[in-house]
Amino acid sequence: MTPPGDPLLAAESSEAERRRFVLDDRGFDEVPKKYRRFYRRWDGPADALAPNEALCPVCKVVVRSTRELRAGDRLYCMACMSRLELVTGEGGRLEARVVY
Repeated sequence: MTPPGDPLLAAESSEAERRRFVLDDRGFDEVPKKYRRFYRRWDGPADALAPNEALCPVCKVVVRSTRELRAGDRLYCMACMSRLELVTGEGGRLEARVVY
């Protein structure tokens, strides 16, 4: 029997609660056709990011996922070949930073 405050058990339950998203092709032609649904162009400050999207700080392209993103997740931007990690920024908003 596991203790009620077991961190491994909490990690498994939070992993199961992630929402899933269906991605459509947004016509992003800077990556191979197979991966186009995972990227879209950033429309500027008026553009809002969904819970499954992160903005690449290098090339300003939105990286999309089929699952909800959380702090600590790692992403790869194929457009600029950057490895990204999601961190919690100002106001509790997720922000991507480059990992070396």
